[in-house]
Amino acid sequence: MSRTMIQAAVTMNQLQQKLDLIGHNMANSQTPGYKTRNAEFSSLLTQQINNLNTPENAVNRLTPEGIRVGSGARLGAINNDLSIGALQTTNRALDLALRNGRHFFQIQTGEPGAIETNYTRDGSFYLQTTSAAADSVMLTNGDGEPVLGQNGAPIVIANGFEGIEVRDNGQIVVERGGQLEVAGAIAIVEITRPHVLEAVGGNLFRLPDADELGFAVNEVALPVGIIDSLVESGILEQANVDLAAQMSELLMAQRAYQFNARTISTTDQMMGLINQLRS
Repeated sequence: MSRTMIQAAVTMNQLQQKLDLIGHNMANSQTPGYKTRNAEFSSLLTQQINNLNTPENAVNRLTPEGIRVGSGARLGAINNDLSIGALQTTNRALDLALRNGRHFFQIQTGEPGAIETNYTRDGSFYLQTTSAAADSVMLTNGDGEPVLGQNGAPIVIANGFEGIEVRDNGQIVVERGGQLEVAGAIAIVEITRPHVLEAVGGNLFRLPDADELGFAVNEVALPVGIIDSLVESGILEQANVDLAAQMSELLMAQRAYQFNARTISTTDQMMGLINQLRS
């Protein structure tokens, strides 16, 4: 197989990953708090072939000497666009939108013995009966995973309340017998280096291990105390997916994929003609 065909085949494989990424973005355009993922490409190893045997040929030359032959391109990185999406009013007490673009809710995931803290901008929360005690409910995300409170534990509320609301400082207030009671406070962290977040599915992010991160987790995820103007209740942050931009990226990626496929086809035809001439 010629170098040209190898280059085209490698690039096609990486372009397919970009097409999958664009499809994922478009499929989540209605997912609350979803953040667009963007692909960045980088060139693979290139080789310099010096084909000028006569020094005079380089006189007054405006372009570099020789021929640079590459091995295609690869998907260098997937970056998350963490810009704030549009806000939609739902008038539901447990729909929350974070006001600061670097603030995240904390979600507890995993099984006992392998529990991990993940982060999300999706503030659509629910109350779910706990398995430990039927007389209490726990604040969870849409997948039933616990939302962490200021004490670092899931937020559990005793049953028997008539109403519930979330204040703009993250405190959860319930009404019992006409009296208001603070039942807990949602833990919010500020991610000082958002670019290190890794998407793990389920509209969640995680921080790499300390060895990979190069920083202590408490240097990257700073706890935010109970202060005013943290969240807005009855509002959800929508996905920040720009469908027009994604369609444009899709067309460009498809065109590049077709060009590389045509390169393989044309090169194969040329090699076939050469073999016929030799025979």
